[in-house]
Amino acid sequence: MFVLALKGKEDEGAYSVEEETGKTLYLFVDKDDAMRYAGLLEADDYPLMSVVEVSEREAIGACIERNHPYFVITPDQIVIPPDF
Repeated sequence: MFVLALKGKEDEGAYSVEEETGKTLYLFVDKDDAMRYAGLLEADDYPLMSVVEVSEREAIGACIERNHPYFVITPDQIVIPPDF
C-alpha cells in the first residue's frame, strides 16, 4: 500500500483528506494511482508530495488504534482532490 506525505517530511505523517466529517487517510493499493493523485494535488498548487510505501497491516492497524478514518483506494476507483 502507499500513502502520500509532504516531500521532505515523510517521517512526520501522512496526507489526509479534509472532509466535512474530519480527516480521512487515503491508502492506495497501486503506486501509480498514488502518484497520479499527488500530481493532481500539485496542479492545485498543493506542496510537493512523496509516495511512501507502507505495510497494509500496520497502516490500517494504526488507523483503527487511533480511531482515524481511512479509505482504501483500489485500481478500479477514481479519486480527485477536494476543492480547497
